[in-house]
Amino acid sequence: MLKFSNANAKTEALKQVDELKPFLDHKRKIYSLDLLSGYSCPFAKACLSKAVEDENGKRHIEDGPDNEFRCFSASQEVQYTNVYNSRKHNFDALRGLHLNDMIHRLNQDMPDNLGICRIHVAGDFFSPDYMFAWINMAMMHSDRLFYAYTKSLSYWMKYKEYADQVDNFVLTASYGGRNDNMIEENNLRSAKVVFSEDEAYELEIDHDDSHAARPSLKNQDFALLLHGTQPKGTEAAEALKELKGKGSYSRKKNLTTEKLMVK
Repeated sequence: MLKFSNANAKTEALKQVDELKPFLDHKRKIYSLDLLSGYSCPFAKACLSKAVEDENGKRHIEDGPDNEFRCFSASQEVQYTNVYNSRKHNFDALRGLHLNDMIHRLNQDMPDNLGICRIHVAGDFFSPDYMFAWINMAMMHSDRLFYAYTKSLSYWMKYKEYADQVDNFVLTASYGGRNDNMIEENNLRSAKVVFSEDEAYELEIDHDDSHAARPSLKNQDFALLLHGTQPKGTEAAEALKELKGKGSYSRKKNLTTEKLMVK
C-alpha cells in the first residue's frame, strides 16, 4: 500500500486560502505522495542530490556534478530513516507498474478523506506513464485538487493537451533542470529558487504554496526562497545564512498571514 504523508507546516497553510477551501469540505485533509529524491528525478540538475545507503544501512548525501544548491528533501532522507523508508517504498511500488496498474494503485491507496494532494514534496514524475496516471486521477476526482512542481518537462509537453483541460491538476515548471529551455519555448508556468529576496525581481515569492496550488494562478510565474541544509562554504550556504540573518523566514510568517487575510 502506498504511503501518503500528512500535510507539513507549509502545505497546512493552504487551509486558510479561500479559493482552496471547497476542496477541503466534509473534513477532507491535505496530503502528499513522496518518492525518493534524485532517484525519481530524471531531469534534475542544479538541485540534484541523493541519499545513498551503504552496505551497513548507513546513509550519506551525494550531490550531482552540476549541483548549485542541495535538495532539502534528500537531506531529510539522510537524517530520518522513516522518511527514507517511506519514500523508497512508494518509489519501488510504482516504478515497475504499467499505466493502468499505476492508476489503479494510486486510486486504491489514496486516503478517502484526501482533499488536496501535493504530488511530491520529494521526488518528481519519473516516467510519462506516471505523470499521465496522475492526470487521470485528477480527471476521476474533479472535487479534489492535485498539484506539483516538476522538471519532467518533456512528459508535461507529451500530455499538455490533457493537463490543460483538467482545472484541478496544477503544474509548475521548476527551473534548475536539464530542459529549462522548454519553459520559455512552451510558455510554461514556472518557479525559480532565488538566493535573496532581491533576486526575485518582479516575481512574487510563494511562502505558503498558495501560488503553486491555486488553479486561478496556473499561468502566473513565481519565486521560492532557498531553503534546506546547504553544503558548508558554498554560495548557497552563504545565501541561506544571509537570508536567516535578515529575518527573511521570520518575515515570511507575517507576510503569509497578511496575504491570507486579504484573500
